[in-house]
Amino acid sequence: MEWNKIEALLERYFEGLTTLEEEQALKTFFQGTNVPPHLESYRSLFGYFAQAKQERMTPPIQLKSRRNVFIGWLVAASVVVMLGIGFMTWNASSDAPQALAQTELGTYDSPEEAYAATQEALAMVSGHLNTGIESMGYLKEYENSKNQIFKQ
Repeated sequence: MEWNKIEALLERYFEGLTTLEEEQALKTFFQGTNVPPHLESYRSLFGYFAQAKQERMTPPIQLKSRRNVFIGWLVAASVVVMLGIGFMTWNASSDAPQALAQTELGTYDSPEEAYAATQEALAMVSGHLNTGIESMGYLKEYENSKNQIFKQ
């Protein structure tokens, strides 16, 4: 085949416009011995296709099953969960008198005691709230300073 026809076929091949017969002609040309030096770089491309066509897939490798390991971890996890539930059930039943005493901590016998405790709790909340409001004064000063520096 003439070199100029081969070059035209190569252009069409790289643009994706060749037919199967034209591609076969290119493969047979580049497998031959009469390849010009300026087209020698394409020889490895078409040689690769011939080599890849001869390759065969080897049989798949059999890997060990990890199912047994997974089942072992599953059994171990379920044992740990069951022990945890059993421990919590046993611990809750032995602490029943203490739990009863803890539920009665918020009750008062007389309304005066309850009123005094409520006033004390509200005074504590009010003190913390006032501290927070005082902190907001610092933020207002910061805002004023920022507005003086960055005039909008």
